[in-house]
Amino acid sequence: MSVLDKLNPNVNAIMPYEPGRPIEEVARELGLDPDSIIKLASNESAIGASPKAIEAMRQALDTVYLYPDGGSWLLNNRLADFHGVDRRQVIVGNGSNEILELVGHCFLNESTSAVFSAHAFVVYKLVSVLFGARQIEVPMAPGLLHDLDAMLAAIADDTTVVFVCNPNNPTGTILDVEALERFVRQVPEHILIVLDEAYAEIALRPMPRSINLIRERPNVLVCRTFSKAYGLAGLRMGYGLGAPEVVTALQKARQPFNTNLLAQVAATAALDDAAFVEEGRRIYAAGKEQLENGLRELGLDFVPGFANFMLVKVGDGGGMTRRLQEAGVIVRPMGGYQLPEYLRVTFGTLAQNDRFLKTLASLLS
Repeated sequence: MSVLDKLNPNVNAIMPYEPGRPIEEVARELGLDPDSIIKLASNESAIGASPKAIEAMRQALDTVYLYPDGGSWLLNNRLADFHGVDRRQVIVGNGSNEILELVGHCFLNESTSAVFSAHAFVVYKLVSVLFGARQIEVPMAPGLLHDLDAMLAAIADDTTVVFVCNPNNPTGTILDVEALERFVRQVPEHILIVLDEAYAEIALRPMPRSINLIRERPNVLVCRTFSKAYGLAGLRMGYGLGAPEVVTALQKARQPFNTNLLAQVAATAALDDAAFVEEGRRIYAAGKEQLENGLRELGLDFVPGFANFMLVKVGDGGGMTRRLQEAGVIVRPMGGYQLPEYLRVTFGTLAQNDRFLKTLASLLS
């Protein structure tokens, strides 16, 4: 008999999440110079981290021997002021992924179900499996958009959570503002709607008025992150905004000291760095145009992305990803999202985008 005979069957059923491969790992495996590799796989910032966040961390380094504020008081208040909500409506997490897991702790179990799109962020499925909830995966509409009407129709008597990623990862597609707001108003009030807006600040099309939706519908929870727009992916800092009663429930499941001191300090400072966010959005808009034009010249189909990434149809996504890696360009295969013909590429700097296009062209020829 093994100790694993008693392993939680929900844990046993999980296929672990596979992130974009680090530069150092690819360099070791392929015998490449790390400095010769570019990573366009994980939708990280193309312009580094917020300078204001970096300076705030430098000033806080002498205090890292202390525990962080377990309630993230300063950051919570700054987020509340930034979004015009009460601080009781804010919860911070170790990345927005932790907020999604807290939703599972509080609202999902063996007698419930969760609704989400088939090609949406895989963590919705992982969280549902972890807590034993039934997964209702809804096929996407043409163009790899969320089919909101089908998602509404899929809601069952046991449904407690509906996840909507917008802009959607990994497809990069974004929903019409009025359509999403109409959808939110049609979902029954006893079902939690999780609007995962990890890319909201750098979205290249208008976003819904999420804060108004929270005020109007107490069953709405908005998830955001500092990883993308503010370039703080390595610190793992995210947050949720919702009705006080929903946030209070999530706080009960949150571990003490779930976010570290430097992450709290950096995130608080980053909220004042609007210029950095605007520069990122400008770079991504230029990158989107550059890649779309280049892919058209190569005769490749793609899904227009409205965040800082896009899907490219190459036939064998896994095979092309491996060949690009061998040439020092890391992208993301999409087989795990049931899109095996595609790879996902992050918008980098103009020079990085150019290298991706030229490398892809040489491999295709």
